[in-house]
Amino acid sequence: MPTRFTPGPTTVPEAVRDAMAAEQPNPDIEAAFADRYADVCGKLATVYGTDHDVVVPGGEGILGLEAAIASLVAPGDRVLCVSNGLYGDGFADFVESYGGEAIVVSAPYEEGYDLAAVEEALEAAAAEGDPIEVATLVHCETPTGTLNDIGPALDRLENHDVVSVVDAVSALGGTPVPTDRIDVCLGASQKCFSAPPGLTTAAISDRAWDRMEERDPASLYTNFLPWRDVSEGFPYTHLSANVAALDVALDLILEEGLDDVFQRHERAAERCRARGRELGLDLYPDPERASPTVTAFHLPGEATAVRDRVEAEHDIVLATGLGDLADDILRIGHMGYNADVEAVDRVMDAVGAVVE
Repeated sequence: MPTRFTPGPTTVPEAVRDAMAAEQPNPDIEAAFADRYADVCGKLATVYGTDHDVVVPGGEGILGLEAAIASLVAPGDRVLCVSNGLYGDGFADFVESYGGEAIVVSAPYEEGYDLAAVEEALEAAAAEGDPIEVATLVHCETPTGTLNDIGPALDRLENHDVVSVVDAVSALGGTPVPTDRIDVCLGASQKCFSAPPGLTTAAISDRAWDRMEERDPASLYTNFLPWRDVSEGFPYTHLSANVAALDVALDLILEEGLDDVFQRHERAAERCRARGRELGLDLYPDPERASPTVTAFHLPGEATAVRDRVEAEHDIVLATGLGDLADDILRIGHMGYNADVEAVDRVMDAVGAVVE
């Protein structure tokens, strides 16, 4: 099997694979599953660093992004989508698909958020008598390896009493996330948690729950509300093996300690970029905005060829960019189990053998 250093899904530790392969309780009937689910939510709250309710629906991380919009946005609602990347733009698509009006404040992919434009959009909507009530942000734009400083944007949203939705899928478990300042903070099992894909995670504030109750979403699957209270059963048959795997993955994180986990990610990122500089590779984002969970090197027109050769000649799987940058960015995921300096050195040895 090849060695995978993609920015999700990540390599899954043996203990996590073993947990998933074990016989599982029936999630519709047996109390053992409900107990495990409750334990997982409690452990996630610790990793999130929050007192907000945490829920874990069955479905890959994109489910969380869509469910947040489906649960909070009614037809005609105005939603501010703050974007400097592919996933920030994607939130606007979800808003439009559920009948909302997406007000997109965009910045170039290689730059940070345009905070002046965010404030201008909030003030203009308020002056028109139709204030913005929901806004979306992305903490880590994985396609470009960018970690956004979302604090200043959250300040502005708080000043205007706006419900915030943050895609933190590629940040949670790899770098601190200001979850208690976020109304709906979205994660997924397959990134820094190093569990298999298949589960969405979400920390949801009381204010967000209240808005969902007012909206009363019609959907079952793309709806967080049925997960608020599962004491009488789950909305549908849960992914019991995935929950077992995530349970063990969270144990590994908590046993190591969050501060140590974050430092390990920083060390892996620093080594990856130092080795890249030695090879003459340029980062795509400004180094101050580069994520500790994924490195994006700028190889215009060459990324696909480099990726393919690294896999063919060294049995290591990397990723390229997405969308218009598909052949311009080579991405190395040093997140979760793969945030390891020695492993990064092996990857960069292979990259070096191809690009030099």
